[in-house]
Amino acid sequence: MTLHKPTKADIIAEIKDMFFITLGLCCYAIAWAAFMLPYQITTGGTTGIGAIIFYATGFPIQTTYFIINAILILFAIKFLGFKFTLRTSYSIVLLTFLLWWFQKLINGEDGIPPLILGEGQEFMACIIGAVICGFGLGIVFNANGSTGGTDIIAAIVNKYKDVSLGRMIQICDLIIIGSCYFVFYDLKRVIFGLVTLFIIGYVLDYVVNGARQAVQFFIFSKEYKKIADHINKDTHRGVTVLDGTGWYKKQPVKVLVVMAYKKQSVEIFRLIKSIDPNAFVSQSAVIGVFGEGFNQIKAKVKKDNKQEPIVLDGQMISE
Repeated sequence: MTLHKPTKADIIAEIKDMFFITLGLCCYAIAWAAFMLPYQITTGGTTGIGAIIFYATGFPIQTTYFIINAILILFAIKFLGFKFTLRTSYSIVLLTFLLWWFQKLINGEDGIPPLILGEGQEFMACIIGAVICGFGLGIVFNANGSTGGTDIIAAIVNKYKDVSLGRMIQICDLIIIGSCYFVFYDLKRVIFGLVTLFIIGYVLDYVVNGARQAVQFFIFSKEYKKIADHINKDTHRGVTVLDGTGWYKKQPVKVLVVMAYKKQSVEIFRLIKSIDPNAFVSQSAVIGVFGEGFNQIKAKVKKDNKQEPIVLDGQMISE
């Protein structure tokens, strides 16, 4: 087995992704330290669990976050692969540090977080904090990273099912938000948590929506075999080879047709350029893609009344 030696472009792309993951985590940690924790607002995820425990006992939110994610990361190794797990581990360790560090910077000498927006501004803090959280998560997901927790669950499901990331996280987090009622015995806190959850999911989907859209590629290249092989291997997308005719020279040509998510466009373009810089490529957005690896066809098929199957010479010929 030969190891692929990373090129300069691969290294630059990796550094770029790590930079944006770090930036997104900073936004997420600032939102918690400046708006969520001071106003005792809860949302979902392992951070939300840590917040509920913090409100009830004073146990540091970052410690709870780290402990839970250390357990979940074991599942990520099996389902999501080493690269995703490595990035997620980086995010977990960094976010644990950032949550502690930003609280230390923002909190007063007595350790009590200040109310930046003033007294009685829980709802405004809920909105601002949720927007910043969703924006930070969107940046992290666009860089193929994760903050751990329910993000790991969402990423696992999203790998096999084309489910909106924001919606998947919302489903995982509803129970967590509802449990904050047993800490405050205040329905208002639950409502704030639900509002926060909705805004985070909406902003997250808005940020990553462009990357989640499907695109169609038509690729014309003499190196079509190498390009097709690498697209199959590196991006895990199917490739269809069509026979065509270049009408200017009246010569036969091979055309590759590829359906992929928009977030994979940059990776596919890099791959094509590394093999054939002179390739002719057409990319277009598509309204919907249905089938394996994309959206499933949800239309229901009307079933007829059950009948006994017809068997002829040991073979079923109808049902």
